[in-house]
Amino acid sequence: MANQCSAARARLRYAPTPMDDTADMVIVGAGAAGLMAAVWAGRTRPGRRLLLLDGAGRLGAKILISGGGRCNVTHDQVDASAFAGSSRNAIGKVLRRFDVPRTVAFFREIGVELKREQTGKLFPTTDQARTVLNALLGAAVAAGALLLHPRRVETVTRTDGGFRVAGAWGSIAAPRVVLATGGRSLPKTGSDGHGLELARALGHRPTEHIFPGLVALTLPPGHFIRELSGVTVPATVELWSGRGRRLESFTDSTLCTHLGLSGPSILDISRYFLDARRADPQALLTINWLPGVTAEELDRLLREPRASGPLAVLRPRLPDRLGRGLCREAGVDPALPLHRLTREARKLLAATVTRLPLPIAGDRGFAHAEVTAGGVPLAEIRLETMESRVCPGLHLCGEICDVDGRIGGYNFQWAWASGYTAGVSV
Repeated sequence: MANQCSAARARLRYAPTPMDDTADMVIVGAGAAGLMAAVWAGRTRPGRRLLLLDGAGRLGAKILISGGGRCNVTHDQVDASAFAGSSRNAIGKVLRRFDVPRTVAFFREIGVELKREQTGKLFPTTDQARTVLNALLGAAVAAGALLLHPRRVETVTRTDGGFRVAGAWGSIAAPRVVLATGGRSLPKTGSDGHGLELARALGHRPTEHIFPGLVALTLPPGHFIRELSGVTVPATVELWSGRGRRLESFTDSTLCTHLGLSGPSILDISRYFLDARRADPQALLTINWLPGVTAEELDRLLREPRASGPLAVLRPRLPDRLGRGLCREAGVDPALPLHRLTREARKLLAATVTRLPLPIAGDRGFAHAEVTAGGVPLAEIRLETMESRVCPGLHLCGEICDVDGRIGGYNFQWAWASGYTAGVSV
Protein backbone atom coordinates (compact mmCIF):
# COMPACT_ATOMS: atom_id res chain seq x y z
CA MET A 1 0.00 0.00 0.00
CA ALA A 2 2.84 2.40 0.82
CA ASN A 3 4.35 1.83 -2.61
CA GLN A 4 0.97 2.44 -4.27
CA CYS A 5 0.55 5.72 -2.41
CA SER A 6 4.07 6.80 -3.31
CA ALA A 7 3.47 5.95 -6.96
CA ALA A 8 0.24 7.93 -6.93
CA ARG A 9 2.01 10.96 -5.47
CA ALA A 10 4.71 10.60 -8.10
CA ARG A 11 2.17 10.58 -10.91
CA LEU A 12 0.69 13.81 -9.59
CA ARG A 13 4.04 15.53 -9.29
CA TYR A 14 5.60 14.54 -12.59
CA ALA A 15 2.63 15.44 -14.75
CA PRO A 16 3.55 18.31 -17.12
CA THR A 17 3.18 21.61 -15.23
CA PRO A 18 4.41 25.17 -15.63
CA MET A 19 7.59 25.86 -13.73
CA ASP A 20 9.47 28.84 -12.38
CA ASP A 21 12.57 30.28 -13.99
CA THR A 22 14.91 29.23 -11.16
CA ALA A 23 15.67 26.24 -8.98
CA ASP A 24 18.24 25.42 -6.33
CA MET A 25 19.40 22.35 -8.24
CA VAL A 26 18.54 20.55 -11.46
CA ILE A 27 19.13 16.87 -12.10
CA VAL A 28 19.19 15.92 -15.78
CA GLY A 29 18.06 12.33 -16.25
CA ALA A 30 15.56 10.30 -14.20
CA GLY A 31 17.14 6.88 -14.55
CA ALA A 32 18.62 4.85 -11.70
CA ALA A 33 21.43 7.28 -10.85
CA GLY A 34 19.31 10.41 -11.34
CA LEU A 35 16.50 9.14 -9.12
CA MET A 36 19.00 8.15 -6.45
CA ALA A 37 20.61 11.58 -6.60
CA ALA A 38 17.19 13.22 -6.30
CA VAL A 39 16.23 11.15 -3.25
CA TRP A 40 19.40 12.00 -1.36
CA ALA A 41 19.61 15.62 -2.48
CA GLY A 42 16.10 16.18 -1.18
CA ARG A 43 16.71 14.33 2.05
CA THR A 44 20.01 16.11 2.71
CA ARG A 45 18.74 19.63 1.98
CA PRO A 46 14.97 19.65 2.58
CA GLY A 47 13.08 22.69 1.44
CA ARG A 48 15.30 23.41 -1.56
CA ARG A 49 13.71 23.65 -4.99
CA LEU A 50 14.87 20.47 -6.72
CA LEU A 51 13.95 19.74 -10.33
CA LEU A 52 14.39 16.37 -12.01
CA LEU A 53 14.12 16.62 -15.80
CA ASP A 54 13.92 13.73 -18.25
CA GLY A 55 13.36 13.68 -21.99
CA ALA A 56 11.57 10.33 -22.10
CA GLY A 57 7.85 9.96 -22.44
CA ARG A 58 8.07 6.73 -20.43
CA LEU A 59 10.22 6.96 -17.34
CA GLY A 60 12.61 4.31 -16.10
CA ALA A 61 12.68 2.18 -19.25
CA LYS A 62 16.12 0.73 -18.45
CA ILE A 63 15.00 -0.22 -14.96
CA LEU A 64 11.86 -1.86 -16.32
CA ILE A 65 13.64 -4.05 -18.89
CA SER A 66 16.65 -4.98 -16.75
CA GLY A 67 16.99 -8.51 -15.47
CA GLY A 68 14.38 -9.82 -17.88
CA GLY A 69 11.81 -7.42 -16.43
CA ARG A 70 12.67 -8.31 -12.84
CA CYS A 71 15.43 -5.71 -12.21
CA ASN A 72 18.69 -7.12 -10.90
CA VAL A 73 19.08 -4.42 -8.23
CA THR A 74 22.60 -5.41 -7.14
CA HIS A 75 24.88 -8.34 -6.35
CA ASP A 76 25.62 -9.73 -2.91
CA GLN A 77 29.37 -9.08 -3.32
CA VAL A 78 30.48 -5.94 -5.16
CA ASP A 79 33.97 -4.52 -5.36
CA ALA A 80 36.00 -2.64 -7.94
CA SER A 81 37.41 -5.82 -9.49
CA ALA A 82 34.09 -6.29 -11.30
CA PHE A 83 34.49 -2.96 -13.14
CA ALA A 84 36.52 -1.50 -15.99
CA GLY A 85 37.10 1.95 -17.47
CA SER A 86 38.55 4.41 -14.96
CA SER A 87 41.02 3.18 -12.35
CA ARG A 88 39.63 0.52 -10.05
CA ASN A 89 41.03 2.39 -7.07
CA ALA A 90 38.87 5.40 -7.96
CA ILE A 91 35.82 3.24 -8.65
CA GLY A 92 36.25 1.51 -5.29
CA LYS A 93 36.27 4.80 -3.40
CA VAL A 94 32.83 5.67 -4.76
CA LEU A 95 31.42 2.16 -4.26
CA ARG A 96 32.41 2.27 -0.60
CA ARG A 97 30.35 5.44 -0.08
CA PHE A 98 27.17 3.39 -0.55
CA ASP A 99 27.84 -0.34 -0.37
CA VAL A 100 25.60 -3.38 -0.81
CA PRO A 101 24.34 -3.54 2.81
CA ARG A 102 23.33 0.13 2.62
CA THR A 103 21.66 -0.53 -0.72
CA VAL A 104 19.62 -3.41 0.70
CA ALA A 105 18.64 -1.30 3.72
CA PHE A 106 17.69 1.66 1.52
CA PHE A 107 15.40 -0.39 -0.69
CA ARG A 108 13.82 -2.05 2.34
CA GLU A 109 13.14 1.41 3.76
CA ILE A 110 11.31 2.50 0.59
CA GLY A 111 9.27 -0.71 0.51
CA VAL A 112 11.32 -3.05 -1.70
CA GLU A 113 12.49 -6.31 -0.13
CA LEU A 114 15.31 -8.02 -1.99
CA LYS A 115 16.06 -11.72 -2.32
CA ARG A 116 19.36 -13.39 -3.16
CA GLU A 117 19.47 -15.98 -5.91
CA GLN A 118 22.05 -18.77 -6.18
CA THR A 119 24.15 -16.66 -8.57
CA GLY A 120 24.50 -13.90 -5.97
CA LYS A 121 22.15 -11.58 -7.85
CA LEU A 122 19.63 -9.63 -5.77
CA PHE A 123 16.10 -9.12 -7.11
CA PRO A 124 12.91 -7.69 -5.61
CA THR A 125 10.83 -10.41 -3.97
CA THR A 126 7.97 -9.43 -6.29
CA ASP A 127 10.10 -10.35 -9.33
CA GLN A 128 8.79 -7.16 -10.94
CA ALA A 129 10.99 -4.25 -12.01
CA ARG A 130 7.97 -1.97 -11.70
CA THR A 131 8.21 -2.42 -7.92
CA VAL A 132 11.70 -0.89 -7.95
CA LEU A 133 10.81 1.98 -10.27
CA ASN A 134 7.63 2.96 -8.39
CA ALA A 135 9.49 2.92 -5.09
CA LEU A 136 12.26 5.17 -6.43
CA LEU A 137 9.77 7.59 -7.97
CA GLY A 138 7.83 7.73 -4.73
CA ALA A 139 10.99 8.26 -2.67
CA ALA A 140 12.16 11.08 -4.95
CA VAL A 141 8.82 12.85 -4.70
CA ALA A 142 8.66 12.31 -0.94
CA ALA A 143 12.10 13.94 -0.69
CA GLY A 144 10.75 17.05 -2.41
CA ALA A 145 11.78 16.54 -6.04
CA LEU A 146 9.58 17.93 -8.80
CA LEU A 147 9.84 15.47 -11.67
CA LEU A 148 8.97 16.83 -15.10
CA HIS A 149 8.91 14.85 -18.34
CA PRO A 150 9.18 14.81 -21.24
CA ARG A 151 11.60 17.70 -20.80
CA ARG A 152 14.62 16.95 -22.97
CA VAL A 153 17.58 19.11 -22.03
CA GLU A 154 19.32 20.35 -25.16
CA THR A 155 21.92 22.64 -23.59
CA VAL A 156 23.54 23.36 -20.25
CA THR A 157 25.53 26.59 -20.28
CA ARG A 158 27.70 28.21 -17.65
CA THR A 159 26.48 31.56 -16.24
CA ASP A 160 27.75 33.98 -13.61
CA GLY A 161 25.32 32.50 -11.09
CA GLY A 162 25.72 28.87 -12.04
CA PHE A 163 24.01 27.28 -15.05
CA ARG A 164 21.13 27.69 -17.47
CA VAL A 165 19.46 24.45 -18.45
CA ALA A 166 17.40 24.72 -21.63
CA GLY A 167 15.34 22.81 -24.14
CA ALA A 168 12.34 23.25 -26.42
CA TRP A 169 10.21 23.60 -23.28
CA GLY A 170 12.09 26.73 -22.13
CA SER A 171 14.95 27.20 -19.69
CA ILE A 172 15.73 27.36 -16.02
CA ALA A 173 18.62 28.77 -14.00
CA ALA A 174 20.24 26.89 -11.13
CA PRO A 175 23.49 27.20 -9.17
CA ARG A 176 24.06 23.42 -9.32
CA VAL A 177 23.38 20.75 -11.93
CA VAL A 178 23.70 16.96 -11.88
CA LEU A 179 24.23 15.14 -15.17
CA ALA A 180 22.74 11.63 -14.86
CA THR A 181 21.87 11.16 -18.52
CA GLY A 182 23.33 7.71 -19.07
CA GLY A 183 25.61 6.79 -21.96
CA ARG A 184 24.70 5.47 -25.39
CA SER A 185 23.40 1.97 -24.67
CA LEU A 186 19.78 1.13 -25.51
CA PRO A 187 19.07 4.50 -27.16
CA LYS A 188 15.37 3.64 -27.45
CA THR A 189 15.18 4.20 -23.69
CA GLY A 190 16.51 7.75 -24.04
CA SER A 191 20.25 7.15 -23.56
CA ASP A 192 21.40 8.47 -26.92
CA GLY A 193 24.75 9.92 -25.83
CA HIS A 194 23.58 13.53 -25.72
CA GLY A 195 24.64 13.80 -22.07
CA LEU A 196 28.23 13.20 -23.11
CA GLU A 197 27.95 16.17 -25.47
CA LEU A 198 26.59 18.30 -22.61
CA ALA A 199 29.59 17.30 -20.48
CA ARG A 200 31.98 18.04 -23.35
CA ALA A 201 30.46 21.51 -23.83
CA LEU A 202 31.13 22.22 -20.15
CA GLY A 203 34.82 21.40 -20.45
CA HIS A 204 34.99 17.65 -19.89
CA ARG A 205 36.87 15.31 -22.18
CA PRO A 206 35.04 11.97 -22.44
CA THR A 207 37.21 9.06 -23.48
CA GLU A 208 38.07 8.91 -27.17
CA HIS A 209 36.75 5.37 -27.44
CA ILE A 210 33.10 5.00 -26.42
CA PHE A 211 31.73 1.60 -27.35
CA PRO A 212 29.12 -1.02 -26.43
CA GLY A 213 29.61 -3.08 -23.29
CA LEU A 214 27.75 -6.22 -22.18
CA VAL A 215 26.87 -6.87 -25.81
CA ALA A 216 26.38 -10.03 -27.88
CA LEU A 217 29.04 -10.80 -30.48
CA THR A 218 28.50 -11.89 -34.08
CA LEU A 219 30.19 -14.54 -36.21
CA PRO A 220 30.55 -14.64 -40.01
CA PRO A 221 27.66 -16.02 -42.09
CA GLY A 222 27.96 -19.78 -42.48
CA HIS A 223 29.85 -20.33 -39.22
CA PHE A 224 28.66 -23.58 -37.65
CA ILE A 225 27.84 -21.94 -34.29
CA ARG A 226 25.14 -19.86 -35.98
CA GLU A 227 23.42 -23.12 -36.91
CA LEU A 228 23.20 -24.07 -33.22
CA SER A 229 20.87 -21.21 -32.21
CA GLY A 230 19.27 -21.90 -28.83
CA VAL A 231 22.00 -24.19 -27.48
CA THR A 232 23.09 -23.01 -24.01
CA VAL A 233 26.00 -24.51 -22.06
CA PRO A 234 28.56 -23.42 -19.47
CA ALA A 235 31.75 -22.44 -21.28
CA THR A 236 35.03 -20.63 -20.68
CA VAL A 237 35.74 -17.72 -23.01
CA GLU A 238 39.28 -16.35 -23.07
CA LEU A 239 40.79 -13.22 -24.60
CA TRP A 240 44.32 -13.48 -26.01
CA SER A 241 46.63 -10.77 -27.25
CA GLY A 242 48.13 -11.05 -30.71
CA ARG A 243 51.33 -12.24 -29.01
CA GLY A 244 49.56 -15.08 -27.25
CA ARG A 245 49.18 -13.61 -23.76
CA ARG A 246 45.91 -14.37 -21.99
CA LEU A 247 44.26 -11.08 -21.02
CA GLU A 248 40.83 -12.04 -19.62
CA SER A 249 38.78 -15.15 -18.95
CA PHE A 250 35.14 -15.68 -18.01
CA THR A 251 33.32 -18.93 -17.29
CA ASP A 252 29.53 -18.80 -17.34
CA SER A 253 26.45 -19.74 -19.31
CA THR A 254 27.01 -19.29 -23.05
CA LEU A 255 24.26 -19.04 -25.67
CA CYS A 256 24.57 -19.83 -29.37
CA THR A 257 22.43 -17.47 -31.47
CA HIS A 258 21.47 -17.15 -35.11
CA LEU A 259 24.04 -14.34 -35.34
CA GLY A 260 26.81 -15.65 -33.12
CA LEU A 261 27.20 -15.85 -29.34
CA SER A 262 25.59 -14.31 -26.27
CA GLY A 263 25.00 -15.20 -22.63
CA PRO A 264 26.78 -13.97 -19.49
CA SER A 265 30.28 -15.19 -20.45
CA ILE A 266 30.15 -13.41 -23.81
CA LEU A 267 28.56 -10.24 -22.43
CA ASP A 268 31.20 -10.00 -19.71
CA ILE A 269 34.16 -10.44 -22.04
CA SER A 270 32.73 -8.32 -24.89
CA ARG A 271 34.00 -4.93 -23.64
CA TYR A 272 37.49 -6.31 -23.08
CA PHE A 273 37.59 -7.87 -26.54
CA LEU A 274 36.26 -4.76 -28.31
CA ASP A 275 38.72 -2.56 -26.43
CA ALA A 276 41.67 -4.89 -27.08
CA ARG A 277 40.90 -5.32 -30.76
CA ARG A 278 41.02 -1.57 -31.31
CA ALA A 279 44.68 -1.47 -30.23
CA ASP A 280 45.61 -4.98 -31.33
CA PRO A 281 43.81 -6.23 -34.48
CA GLN A 282 45.23 -9.70 -33.80
CA ALA A 283 43.47 -9.99 -30.43
CA LEU A 284 41.60 -13.28 -30.33
CA LEU A 285 38.75 -14.94 -28.43
CA THR A 286 38.75 -18.69 -27.83
CA ILE A 287 36.10 -20.87 -26.22
CA ASN A 288 36.36 -24.04 -24.16
CA TRP A 289 33.06 -25.90 -24.32
CA LEU A 290 34.18 -28.12 -21.40
CA PRO A 291 35.29 -25.69 -18.65
CA GLY A 292 38.15 -27.09 -16.62
CA VAL A 293 38.98 -29.80 -19.15
CA THR A 294 42.24 -29.41 -21.08
CA ALA A 295 42.96 -30.60 -24.60
CA GLU A 296 45.31 -33.22 -23.15
CA GLU A 297 42.63 -34.57 -20.82
CA LEU A 298 40.09 -34.78 -23.64
CA ASP A 299 42.67 -36.45 -25.85
CA ARG A 300 43.05 -39.16 -23.22
CA LEU A 301 39.28 -39.67 -23.12
CA LEU A 302 39.25 -40.03 -26.89
CA ARG A 303 41.71 -42.90 -26.54
CA GLU A 304 39.39 -44.85 -24.23
CA PRO A 305 38.89 -48.26 -25.85
CA ARG A 306 35.40 -48.65 -24.40
CA ALA A 307 33.98 -45.59 -26.20
CA SER A 308 32.36 -46.37 -29.55
CA GLY A 309 33.12 -43.02 -31.20
CA PRO A 310 33.90 -39.32 -30.68
CA LEU A 311 30.24 -38.40 -30.20
CA ALA A 312 29.90 -41.09 -27.55
CA VAL A 313 32.68 -39.36 -25.59
CA LEU A 314 31.12 -35.90 -25.99
CA ARG A 315 27.45 -36.82 -25.53
CA PRO A 316 27.50 -37.12 -21.71
CA ARG A 317 29.18 -33.73 -21.51
CA LEU A 318 27.60 -31.62 -24.29
CA PRO A 319 24.26 -31.32 -26.10
CA ASP A 320 24.10 -33.64 -29.10
CA ARG A 321 23.78 -30.78 -31.62
CA LEU A 322 26.87 -29.09 -30.27
CA GLY A 323 28.87 -32.31 -30.15
CA ARG A 324 28.04 -33.10 -33.77
CA GLY A 325 28.85 -29.54 -34.83
CA LEU A 326 32.27 -29.69 -33.16
CA CYS A 327 33.04 -33.02 -34.81
CA ARG A 328 32.14 -31.60 -38.21
CA GLU A 329 34.25 -28.48 -37.55
CA ALA A 330 37.22 -30.73 -36.80
CA GLY A 331 36.54 -32.85 -39.88
CA VAL A 332 35.84 -35.96 -37.80
CA ASP A 333 33.07 -38.47 -38.38
CA PRO A 334 31.16 -38.43 -35.05
CA ALA A 335 30.43 -42.16 -35.33
CA LEU A 336 33.90 -43.28 -36.41
CA PRO A 337 35.28 -45.95 -34.04
CA LEU A 338 37.93 -44.38 -31.85
CA HIS A 339 40.60 -46.89 -32.79
CA ARG A 340 40.32 -45.63 -36.37
CA LEU A 341 40.91 -42.00 -35.43
CA THR A 342 44.34 -40.78 -36.46
CA ARG A 343 46.45 -39.07 -33.86
CA GLU A 344 46.17 -35.79 -35.80
CA ALA A 345 42.37 -36.01 -36.04
CA ARG A 346 42.06 -36.83 -32.35
CA LYS A 347 44.22 -33.89 -31.30
CA LEU A 348 42.41 -31.54 -33.67
CA LEU A 349 39.05 -32.53 -32.19
CA ALA A 350 40.38 -32.09 -28.65
CA ALA A 351 41.65 -28.60 -29.55
CA THR A 352 38.37 -27.71 -31.31
CA VAL A 353 36.39 -28.58 -28.19
CA THR A 354 38.68 -26.97 -25.62
CA ARG A 355 40.22 -24.00 -27.42
CA LEU A 356 38.17 -23.09 -30.47
CA PRO A 357 39.20 -19.75 -32.05
CA LEU A 358 36.20 -17.47 -32.57
CA PRO A 359 36.42 -15.33 -35.73
CA ILE A 360 34.36 -12.47 -34.28
CA ALA A 361 32.83 -10.41 -37.08
CA GLY A 362 31.35 -7.63 -34.92
CA ASP A 363 28.86 -6.90 -32.16
CA ARG A 364 25.14 -6.12 -31.86
CA GLY A 365 25.85 -2.43 -31.21
CA PHE A 366 24.44 0.11 -28.77
CA ALA A 367 20.87 -0.83 -29.69
CA HIS A 368 21.39 -4.15 -27.89
CA ALA A 369 24.19 -3.34 -25.43
CA GLU A 370 23.33 -3.29 -21.75
CA VAL A 371 25.91 -0.66 -20.85
CA THR A 372 28.26 1.93 -22.34
CA ALA A 373 32.02 1.47 -22.08
CA GLY A 374 33.84 4.80 -21.89
CA GLY A 375 32.60 8.21 -20.79
CA VAL A 376 33.78 11.01 -18.52
CA PRO A 377 36.95 9.85 -16.71
CA LEU A 378 36.79 9.75 -12.94
CA ALA A 379 40.08 11.68 -12.96
CA GLU A 380 37.98 14.71 -13.93
CA ILE A 381 35.59 14.22 -10.97
CA ARG A 382 36.05 14.72 -7.23
CA LEU A 383 35.27 11.26 -5.90
CA GLU A 384 34.03 12.41 -2.49
CA THR A 385 31.27 14.53 -4.09
CA MET A 386 31.09 13.51 -7.79
CA GLU A 387 31.62 17.22 -8.54
CA SER A 388 33.44 18.17 -11.70
CA ARG A 389 37.04 19.27 -11.31
CA VAL A 390 36.80 21.36 -14.48
CA CYS A 391 33.34 22.91 -13.98
CA PRO A 392 32.52 23.64 -10.32
CA GLY A 393 28.85 23.24 -9.47
CA LEU A 394 28.41 20.42 -11.98
CA HIS A 395 28.07 16.86 -10.68
CA LEU A 396 28.10 13.66 -12.72
CA CYS A 397 26.89 10.17 -11.82
CA GLY A 398 25.86 6.87 -13.34
CA GLU A 399 26.64 5.61 -16.81
CA ILE A 400 27.89 8.96 -18.11
CA CYS A 401 31.08 8.21 -16.16
CA ASP A 402 33.83 6.01 -17.59
CA VAL A 403 32.80 3.05 -15.44
CA ASP A 404 31.18 -0.19 -16.57
CA GLY A 405 30.71 -3.42 -14.65
CA ARG A 406 30.02 -7.07 -15.26
CA ILE A 407 26.55 -8.46 -15.74
CA GLY A 408 24.75 -9.28 -12.51
CA GLY A 409 23.65 -6.02 -10.84
CA TYR A 410 27.08 -4.37 -10.71
CA ASN A 411 26.15 -1.46 -12.95
CA PHE A 412 23.09 -0.69 -10.86
CA GLN A 413 25.29 -0.68 -7.75
CA TRP A 414 27.48 1.93 -9.46
CA ALA A 415 24.33 3.96 -10.16
CA TRP A 416 23.18 3.78 -6.52
CA ALA A 417 26.63 4.62 -5.11
CA SER A 418 27.49 7.46 -7.51
CA GLY A 419 23.94 8.83 -7.39
CA TYR A 420 23.97 8.84 -3.61
CA THR A 421 27.37 10.56 -3.51
CA ALA A 422 26.22 13.27 -5.91
CA GLY A 423 22.90 13.68 -4.11
CA VAL A 424 24.25 14.23 -0.61
CA SER A 425 26.84 16.65 -1.99
CA VAL A 426 24.93 18.74 -4.50
